[in-house]
This record gives sequence, C-alpha cells and structure tokens, in this order.
Amino acid sequence: MDLTVNIAGLKLKNPVIAASGTFGFGREFSEFFDLNLLGGISVKGLTLAPRKGNPPPRIAETPAGILNSVGLQNPGVHAFVRDEIPFLRKFDTCIIANVAGNTVEDYCRMAEILSDADIDAIELNVSCPNVKEGCLIFGSTAEGISKVTSAVRKVCKKTLIVKLSPNVTDITEMAKAAEYSGADCVSLINTILGMAIDINTRRPVLGNVVGGLSGPAVKPIAVRMVYQVSKAVKIPVIGMGGISNADDAVEFMLAGASAVMIGTAGFVNPYVWIETIEGIKQYMEKHGFQKVSDITGALIE
Repeated sequence: MDLTVNIAGLKLKNPVIAASGTFGFGREFSEFFDLNLLGGISVKGLTLAPRKGNPPPRIAETPAGILNSVGLQNPGVHAFVRDEIPFLRKFDTCIIANVAGNTVEDYCRMAEILSDADIDAIELNVSCPNVKEGCLIFGSTAEGISKVTSAVRKVCKKTLIVKLSPNVTDITEMAKAAEYSGADCVSLINTILGMAIDINTRRPVLGNVVGGLSGPAVKPIAVRMVYQVSKAVKIPVIGMGGISNADDAVEFMLAGASAVMIGTAGFVNPYVWIETIEGIKQYMEKHGFQKVSDITGALIE
C-alpha cells in the first residue's frame, strides 16, 4: 500500500502531520515514539521576536475539548532556526514552520529567514484567535488574507500553506482568496473562538477571557468546512479539527483533505499519530485502496 502524498511538491511519507501549537518542536513527544514515523510536523507558532504569551490561566477543559489562550508563546524565529531545526533534522519527516505576525512586514521577514533555512514548508497562521492583533485581523477577511499571502508569496521559496480560521462568515471565500494570492495549499480549521465562566467567582476561567476551542467538539464543523473548501479551490487541503483516531482522519480525507493534522488528541493519547497511521492502513486494506491519495474526495453523494 502506498501511503505517500504529494501536496504541491511537499512529499510526505504518509498523510498524518502533528498540528502546530500542540506538539511544540517535537522534543517531548520524541520520548514516546519515533518521530521518523510521522508524515510531518507543524511546529509551535513562531513570531519574529520571542513572545511570552498571554497571562494565565491559559488552558481550560470543556466537554469534548479544551479552550486555550496560550497566545503564541515561543522563542522567536531566530532561536527556532538555531536551536530546533538541528534537532528536527535528526528525523526523516517534513518540517513545516508555522508563522504569525502583527504586520505584513513581520510575515515577509519570517518567510525570508525560513526560506533560507532547512525546512520544507511555511504555514501562515492568519487565524489565531488568542491574540488581539495581527493574524486574527488578517484572517478574518478575504482582503486581509490576500494582502498577507500575496506579499509573502513574493519572498517565500518554500511550499506555502495558509491556515484558515473558522471564525468567518464564508470560509470558501477565504480559501479562494488564499489560492488566488499564491498559496500552494490551505489548512483548516484553526480553533473556534469560545469562552468559559466560573459561576462561583463570576469571572472568566481564562486570563485572556476568550480562547480557541479544539478537540472532538469541533469535528463536525471542521469536516463540513473541509468539504466546502475542497469543492471551492483547486489547491490541496489539509484537514484538522477534533481528529482523535483513524476513522476521524479518513472522514476528513473523504471530505476532500489530502492530509490531516492531529493536535489536541495528543494531550490525551500521545500515541494518537502512530495509531492513526496504522488505522489508515487497516482502512485501506479493508476497503481495497492501494493508494492513500485515492481516499481524498472519495465521498459518495
């Protein structure tokens, strides 16, 4: 069976990628399993300068998911290039650098730096709901997405992925804007804006008041959006949002995803990525698929 996928020139040994924001830079999870087994790793969201993130509390458990308002805490793009890429390059897996900025210039500068670094793709985070400026503003309108994507495209030498927000009126318009402006691929969905309140203190649970909801609760919304976007654009789609096992991953692929990213489920089961890869193999065997790419868009309507 052929598990390889080719996403706009980005060749993955299998369609399972660790999602940004949940996998750090892979060091912790490398103690649980061999990172060589992964199709790819989308690293912790990077900013031009180091960022401390939002005030605590920054995580709150919810029914069938979690709220997070970490706020893009990271060591900065230069520290990533210096300290983390050498570690990640010990493994035979694709490295996707997720980047977020406050200005178009921030995104372009990071794309320039990373284009000369030993990575495989750049994922533009124009959809993080946990910061009050920058990527949230760009990702909420087609015009904003076009502005940042077209600017980055001019300087980006790597496969360019644009990560879309579900917190919009029509996600297909956002995907079309990314495609028109030069994106090689879109990934979706990022987290859904949510909130939790402590009824005893009458205060918000999160220090940032609101945060991004992820986990199984968002999966039906994510599947629907992947389905709609895959019909609206010609570029590949990477699906994510509440994937907890191989069945979930296959569901996204049937809806039109060429590959999937898994994040929150790893907090519950650190082996979820490996189990998903094995489960996809079993599904292919059971249903007669020789190539995993043949599952993409194979929904019978």
